[in-house]
Amino acid sequence: MEQLSARLSSLSPSETLAMSQKSNELKAQGIDVINMSVGEPDFFTPDHIKAAAKKAIDDNFSFYSPVPGYLDLRKAIVEKMKRENGLDYTPDQIVVSGGAKQSICNVLLCIIGPGDEVIVPAPYWVSYVEMVKLAEGTNVIVTAGIEQDFKITPAQLEAAITPKTKALILCSPSNPTGSVYSREELEGLATVLEKYPQVIVLSDEIYEHINYIGKHESIAQFESIRDRVVVVNGVSKAYAMTGWRIGFIAAPLWIAKASNKLQGQYTSGPSSIAQKASVASYTGNQSCVAEMCAAFLRRRDLIVKLFREIPGVKLNVPQGAFYIFPEMDAYIGKSADGRLIKDAADLAMYLLEVGHVAAVGGVAFGAPNCIRLSYAASDEHIIEAVRRIKEALAKLS
Repeated sequence: MEQLSARLSSLSPSETLAMSQKSNELKAQGIDVINMSVGEPDFFTPDHIKAAAKKAIDDNFSFYSPVPGYLDLRKAIVEKMKRENGLDYTPDQIVVSGGAKQSICNVLLCIIGPGDEVIVPAPYWVSYVEMVKLAEGTNVIVTAGIEQDFKITPAQLEAAITPKTKALILCSPSNPTGSVYSREELEGLATVLEKYPQVIVLSDEIYEHINYIGKHESIAQFESIRDRVVVVNGVSKAYAMTGWRIGFIAAPLWIAKASNKLQGQYTSGPSSIAQKASVASYTGNQSCVAEMCAAFLRRRDLIVKLFREIPGVKLNVPQGAFYIFPEMDAYIGKSADGRLIKDAADLAMYLLEVGHVAAVGGVAFGAPNCIRLSYAASDEHIIEAVRRIKEALAKLS
């Protein structure tokens, strides 16, 4: 008899990974599927970073690494935070983990317990709400629609705070929407947070360098709340290193120590070779970052232009990351060949099975009328994918 824990039973499977798996199954049947469901750059890791990994292997970095990461990597992260973000940290405030996903989960498991509320702006990345559940906390969802560029306002934030509020999760540039908070918008949120010293801010900045409006702004820049902001970042998106699994937190010392203690019991330090590669990513030539960002910007302009030619679709212009998050209200409730589209999850499955394009329904992101498409794909794939989507949507009535 299968008896799973209540902890596991409360979790939902990852919708993004499920769509990717479904598209791979169709591909295995010989169907030409264009997969726009996965959140990863389609570039290869830059050569100088790969060379550092090869050198680390030759230099026999094959032993356990320190739980919070090698000191040279933590120092490189401290220098990066100073150079790029104007933020001062010490190496003992940095904890390196097996990807930013583990970094976020570490912090939530350290600070959240039964009855604690976590404010999660929607649309949100699928795993935030599941991690809060894992920590036995309560999700408080604050919805920001397309008319406000998917960004919450200070008034919305304040209305959601209660005596039980323990944390706010903020993601800018955002997955899934590509929205980016400006300095003024972050300052407005910080002004509210000043009044509530019990609220810790978890600032997910993994898409920092895929930013089309110039300088990245971090909510950690505001002195009045800095001592309770945890910045989460990593090498995955900026350096095309998703599979290397290196993320980090830059945090108040007490949270860094707690994460170190937790990580020491359930994974220990991350891959030694991947860490040495990451040192090269932060200390080496940064031109690769700008080149990849320029390519994403060109693709964004292409997919936005093409999507705006589809009748009934509402689309904001994403200012960062590599996703579009169109609102598909005009197609919800329609049907084709006896198949009813009840929500965006149905629509994503329809687009996969009829149009052979993999997208992710917005239900998992807290936006049941939207779909997420990644434009981390070639221009040819983008053009063909949108053509197929337009054709499939035209069949719905």
